Amino acid sequence: MEQLNKVELRGKIGSVRIGNFGDQTVAHLSVATNYVYKTKDGTPAAEITWHNVTAWKGMKMPDFSFLKKGTGIYVCGRIKNTKYISQDGSERSSSEVIASEMSLVEDNLTSECSF
Repeated sequence: MEQLNKVELRGKIGSVRIGNFGDQTVAHLSVATNYVYKTKDGTPAAEITWHNVTAWKGMKMPDFSFLKKGTGIYVCGRIKNTKYISQDGSERSSSEVIASEMSLVEDNLTSECSF
């Protein structure tokens, strides 16, 4: 059976940290997506989800200098789950999206992943 680990996000950038790991440039950013729905009484509501994204500079990546808070972004990649021991000794877990493709988008544009 073929396995698949693929995620596509289109949202707004919250924060950006760009750094170097050896001779590679890496961007860590938070991306907010929302899910809009109506409650039982018909009132519109929105559920906002924050995603941690890691992107390595290279093909299918925008110039990292354009990554700014509030910018619309499309991300295509895979989910990576990590377990670790915190400073207080408790076991923690985190999830992040490892981007294979990113592009800046306007609110009304759609994108598609080209795995």
